[in-house]
Amino acid sequence: MDDETDSLVRDPVAGANQSGLRDQNARLVLSYLRRHGQMAGAEIARRSGLSAQTVSNILRALEGQELLRRGEAVRGRGKVGKPSVPMELNPGGVYSIGLNIGRRSAELVLVDFHGTPLASLTLTYPYPEIKTVFDFIESGLKRIYEDIPPARPRTTGMGVARPREIWNWLEQVNAPEAAMRQWKNLSLEDEIAAVTGLDVFIENDATSACIAEHLLGRGSEFTDFAHIFVGAFVGGGLVLDGKIIWGPTRNAAALGPLPVPDGAGGVTPLLNVASLYLLEEALARDGVDPAALRQSPTDWRAFEAQVAPWIDKTARNLAIASLSIASVVEVEAILIDGAMPDDVRQRLAAATDRHFGELDLTGLDRPRIETASVGRRARSIGAALLPIHSRFFVA
Repeated sequence: MDDETDSLVRDPVAGANQSGLRDQNARLVLSYLRRHGQMAGAEIARRSGLSAQTVSNILRALEGQELLRRGEAVRGRGKVGKPSVPMELNPGGVYSIGLNIGRRSAELVLVDFHGTPLASLTLTYPYPEIKTVFDFIESGLKRIYEDIPPARPRTTGMGVARPREIWNWLEQVNAPEAAMRQWKNLSLEDEIAAVTGLDVFIENDATSACIAEHLLGRGSEFTDFAHIFVGAFVGGGLVLDGKIIWGPTRNAAALGPLPVPDGAGGVTPLLNVASLYLLEEALARDGVDPAALRQSPTDWRAFEAQVAPWIDKTARNLAIASLSIASVVEVEAILIDGAMPDDVRQRLAAATDRHFGELDLTGLDRPRIETASVGRRARSIGAALLPIHSRFFVA
């Protein structure tokens, strides 16, 4: 890794999570390798403050567990003696499953130890019924393991991303109350564990998207950033001092209820003016089946007549929300992501930045408003990272 790139990558700090790997020093070593890629033991010791012997013992033990693999030997310039052998995470050492249960679709993804997606399956629906989602989980896992057999015995768990109260805001998504209220009384963690035989980790969907960006996306660039994910409903996440901010009920930075002007002299929640369900409504008004958006997740050019005004209106309201964020917490960047094609995300971020610049920013340091890098699968990928990071890395 060159010096310029290395300066952008934040070193891990020892945390307090002791589940999974009990040895916090081993977690710390793995965290350095996750952040920096291949590293020699001497370099890990220098950065972490651990003794060279301790690091050597840890590397040997982790290699024996097939969590690490050796890179190519490197001899330092002008040095004699045995060459240095860097170590790296073994991608096939650990696998994890991520599930996103959304208001319009569900997605399963399999990731390796690096967090790289290896397989994904998507199911679209008008609204999420419990039986439909659980049938998808069972059939989807079977298909994934048939396609990638080595993953089954080395799957460390399943992370699940879901809206905080999936049974609410039914009118906006035209979902029947009886079917949706069943989710309220469901012990989701226990039921999924019973079906899959895996340990299950539950998280808010927008927070899961933020986790993915923090760990696999532009989190290496920013110590402090806000993350906005535009799905059926808009949501958000927050990273301060290089750490996800959870809140006492794990609902920090829930941007959906954030009040913004409604255009008629009052206020309305952000989710009512900056969500994808509004684009669906625009399509329906023009006689286009809204399901077409989900059937063509990477190309919305056929819907430009509806997409363009939706981007402008959504961006205006995201700019106002961004001003609220910047007024409360000082962040380096506000990253825009969403369940949409890459070009639409980029246009939305650019429009948000433009509208943000039109606001009165007196007394504020202007954060960068830019496109996040993980994209439309951020929620399921972030969910898949939950078991891995709970068990193998420091906070």
